[in-house]
Amino acid sequence: MAKFDLHNHVNFKRGISPVAAAQTDNTAIVSQIVDTLGYGSVEFAILTGSLADADATFAVTVDHGDASNLSDAAAVPADQLLGTTALASFIFSDDDKVFKIGYLGSRRYVRVTITPSANTGNACIAGVWILGEPVLSPTSNPPA
Repeated sequence: MAKFDLHNHVNFKRGISPVAAAQTDNTAIVSQIVDTLGYGSVEFAILTGSLADADATFAVTVDHGDASNLSDAAAVPADQLLGTTALASFIFSDDDKVFKIGYLGSRRYVRVTITPSANTGNACIAGVWILGEPVLSPTSNPPA
C-alpha cells in the first residue's frame, strides 16, 4: 500500500440517506444493513446537520446477525465495538458534527439505529458505512 493511499483500501456504503424533510418526531432511524463479507474492518459515521429541538437526545444502538435481513438481530456486546454507543449518541446542541462507532464482531451483517427522544423539531441526520481492509483491492470506484 502506497503512503496515504486510503482510496484503494476502503469502500463506502449508504447508511442513512440525507433527506429534504428532516426527522420531526421520535421515530427510530434505522440504517441500511451492511454486509461485512470481504472486509476486515467496519465503521459507521453519523453526520448531523441542524438539530432544531431544544431538548432532544439521540441514542445510538448497534445490532448484528448472520441473516441478510437481520431477522436474527442481537445487540452488539460492548467489547465488540470500537468506541461506545454513548460516545456515538448526541443531543440537540450537536449541530454539524460527525460521530463514529466501529464494529469488531464476527457476524456478517450489521446495522445502526438512532432513536430520538423529546424531538419535535427538524433533525437532519445522515450516515455512511466505511468498510476497510478489503480481501481484494483496489476497491471499486465508484463504490459497488
